[in-house]
Amino acid sequence: MPALARLLTGRTLSSQDHGPRPRGDHVWARAPVHWRVQTEFMTKSHQQYTFVNPSVQSLNPIRGPESGGTMVTITGRYLGAGSSVAVYLGNQTCEFYGRSMNEIVCVSPPSSNGQSCVPVFVSVDRARVNNSLKFEYMGTPRCRASSRSGASPGEARRGGMHHVASAPQPKYGFGHTPLTITGSNLDVIQEPRIRVKFNGKESVNVCKVVNNTTLTCLAPSLTTDYRPGLDTVERPDEFGFVFNNVQSLLIYNDTKFIYYPNPTFELLSPTGVLNQKPGSPIILKGKNLCPPASGGAKLNYTVLIGETPCAVTVSETQLLCEPPNLTGQHKVMVHVGGMVFSPGSVSVVSDSLLTLPAIVSIAAGGSLLLIIVIIVLIAYKRKSRENDLTLKRLQMQMDNLESRVALECKEAFAELQTDIIELTSDLDRSGIPYLDYRTYAMRVLFPGIEDHPVLRELEVQGNGQQHVEKALKLFAQLINNKVFLLTFIRTLELQRSFSMRDRGNVASLIMTGLQGRLEYATDVLKQLLSDLIDKNLENKNHPKLLLRRTESVAEKMLTNWFAFLLHKFLKECAAEPLFMLYCAIKQQMEKGPIDAITGEARYSLSEDKLIRQQIEYKTLILNCVNPDNENSPEIPVKVLNCDTITQVKEKILDAIYKNVPYSQRPRAVDMDLEWRQGRIARVVLQDEDITTKIEGDWKRLNTLMHYQVSDRSVVALVPKQTSSYNIPASASISRTSISRYDSSFRYTGSPDSLRSRAPMITPDLESGVKVWHLVKNHDHGDQKEGDRGSKMVSEIYLTRLLATKGTLQKFVDDLFETLFSTVHRGSALPLAIKYMFDFLDEQADRHSIHDTDVRHTWKSNCLPLRFWVNVIKNPQFVFDIHKGSITDACLSVVAQTFMDSCSTSEHRLGKDSPSNKLLYAKDIPSYKSWVERYYADIAKLPAISDQDMNAYLAEQSRLHAVEFHMLSALNEIYSYVSKYSEELIGALEQDEQARRQRLAYKVEQLINAMSIES
Repeated sequence: MPALARLLTGRTLSSQDHGPRPRGDHVWARAPVHWRVQTEFMTKSHQQYTFVNPSVQSLNPIRGPESGGTMVTITGRYLGAGSSVAVYLGNQTCEFYGRSMNEIVCVSPPSSNGQSCVPVFVSVDRARVNNSLKFEYMGTPRCRASSRSGASPGEARRGGMHHVASAPQPKYGFGHTPLTITGSNLDVIQEPRIRVKFNGKESVNVCKVVNNTTLTCLAPSLTTDYRPGLDTVERPDEFGFVFNNVQSLLIYNDTKFIYYPNPTFELLSPTGVLNQKPGSPIILKGKNLCPPASGGAKLNYTVLIGETPCAVTVSETQLLCEPPNLTGQHKVMVHVGGMVFSPGSVSVVSDSLLTLPAIVSIAAGGSLLLIIVIIVLIAYKRKSRENDLTLKRLQMQMDNLESRVALECKEAFAELQTDIIELTSDLDRSGIPYLDYRTYAMRVLFPGIEDHPVLRELEVQGNGQQHVEKALKLFAQLINNKVFLLTFIRTLELQRSFSMRDRGNVASLIMTGLQGRLEYATDVLKQLLSDLIDKNLENKNHPKLLLRRTESVAEKMLTNWFAFLLHKFLKECAAEPLFMLYCAIKQQMEKGPIDAITGEARYSLSEDKLIRQQIEYKTLILNCVNPDNENSPEIPVKVLNCDTITQVKEKILDAIYKNVPYSQRPRAVDMDLEWRQGRIARVVLQDEDITTKIEGDWKRLNTLMHYQVSDRSVVALVPKQTSSYNIPASASISRTSISRYDSSFRYTGSPDSLRSRAPMITPDLESGVKVWHLVKNHDHGDQKEGDRGSKMVSEIYLTRLLATKGTLQKFVDDLFETLFSTVHRGSALPLAIKYMFDFLDEQADRHSIHDTDVRHTWKSNCLPLRFWVNVIKNPQFVFDIHKGSITDACLSVVAQTFMDSCSTSEHRLGKDSPSNKLLYAKDIPSYKSWVERYYADIAKLPAISDQDMNAYLAEQSRLHAVEFHMLSALNEIYSYVSKYSEELIGALEQDEQARRQRLAYKVEQLINAMSIES
């Protein structure tokens, strides 16, 4: 056959014929194809042959693993032209996979240079397509771990019916449940897959690239079909990943997956349909419902009744389904992981309709109920009429109560506006009855003891006076030995029989014995306090508890140390506002009724001592005859017509002897009150006499109202006498009653013994009569209905606390401002305060305590709570005065407010908080700022050198060296040496310094010398 020549026509294409296409289309020319057979035969094709210029635009992906196998797609134009195409990645051929006009697909070969970036070359026939594409070979993907993703517990299926988990910590996921694969370079894999092989059969499932380090895969099945024998735990022969050409991960057994048996379910019933009543639970029985894996993992089951899910409770062999409110027949579907089970259908049938007997019974019951309702309505209407009448009566009572409450509040407001001016003007005219230093010190050191041995010279019975004094002087040398004194105190505190009272007594005796050597006493005190701080921290007690209570000799010595060194400051600066506060409280309390039996008063700061009733009273002016000169003008005295006779006598004594110390005044119990009507008629008034009113078993004390004493009456105080008018017919009853009453009010002993008294409503020893003044004991229920009707809601009277607080506010502020200020009317801060505060700061630094609250609390426990609170509650320690029970209760409220002001803790107050806390709730934040400023100002003051402090202590010792008798104090201290002699000698023998100084031998000498004389 002649050769065929494939030639283009010889004529040149012109724009008129076909014209060249724009260059952007990469088409250069088109023309038909001519065939010529020799020279005789020629033909022309109907199709045209086109010349094109192939081009490359992009490469996807631009990187792959160095092991190759990546399906690379090159996109461009006219890539399907020509008869053959070749792609090179660097110098290696990319295996051709297929092509179209716009893309070429090939498989990347393994990299010959490892991880590198190589150019991409594309050739179409003999033409090389120019491009700047590069393909990057990345490191081979690596897997580090595998774990279950998502929250659905379970295991991968084994043959559609089994599960897989990883070890050593099993991960669960049904077949087709996502698993998370972590590693590196995982995003270069195009079609990652996960594989397992078991008994020669391989199972594969797909994966999805999340990012460079994470894949999510669907767990593969262990086998393709379920066999009943496969109900045990199995491990796959091989586990791995199909990552392109990455051979190293085809078998990846670093993570040991364990396959657990698949859950199976029984049919709901043999017929497949379970009949249920509405609301009845559906029980699905089965096996392997909980995988036997460690950690108690459970599967997430979803049970659908039709299309509605139900709440599921899972156990090992059954599911309990709480069905929704449905009726009719619905298919039950169980979804767990990638598996779906249908154990059958459930038919919910409602209860049958009511039968005829039931309808009749209901009708009969309804009729009976209707009759009962009609009867109740008739009774209710009748009762409503009665309640309306009762309501009207209550409304009238409430209106009356409201008007009385309004009157009470109006009176309290008026009193609040006028009392402050009256109190201030009255108090400025009275003097301050100071106690001398000795009496003051004794009341602080030995409260309640009037005649203490340290106030007298030592007296020894017989002829051994000189020998005892000689022995006690030897004891004085031991007391002045620091090693002995510290060992003595420590030994006593270790003894179980050494009580709190003994600790306080020993501390006070040591301070009185060392009154002449305060420098030495201060050195010992500092050592004891340092030991106390060390012990507190060693026992891991909270640091804020330090110095909170008086549980050691050191704490009581600290109180006595401040009592000695702050006396001058107390007298020159703090005494005046304290005395003004005491007088203001006393005068304000006496402006209103005070119950002579219970101690309750109309005006009070203490809720416990507040009269919660409306007491009718009137102020009277009595003209009292001057006892010194009856011809001089009479003295006007303000009293209340509800006062008992003893209360009137006390007010008269306060007016006559205003500037006389209390201990130098006559006592009310020793005086009689005469009511003088003209020059001859005189009646002696008493609390109890033949005119005393007795109702049942209650006897009321006589008052001015009882005697009908009028305003401006003339009275006189005369020495106690006996009047025939006042003697009852039964002398025995009178003596018993009067003696009982007098014993209640007679003032004997130390002022410190006058604490707040409990209500003294006790029956007469012979007649069984109970005594009352203004209010009866609230516990007794024998009060008349009328008496109860006269009372208001008791909480209404709490407003009087606010009125009293407002009246006394100025005096409380003055006292607190004086105590919390470093500048006191020209006087400097006492050296003792600055010295002790610096010592506490040094101790805190030594123990690395930088908490400001702890330091603040130490200082508060040291001075305000240890010394000032004691003085505020007991002004009779400083002044020659009498403190009644109501005054004591009010001062206790002020002292509690003082303590709260020094605290660093925040007090959360509510409606159930104590009234004394609520009363000063708004003031305490201001007081706390005063305390913080006070401590900060003290810290800024220059430190006191030991030389200056010792000079100050020596001066104080010189001023008061002879206040107490040294030998008497030593004799009292020796009683403890004698009691604990064996323990003391044993402690001295164990101490190294004491052995060098032979202190145990000296103690034995002392004991022998004292025992001979005794």
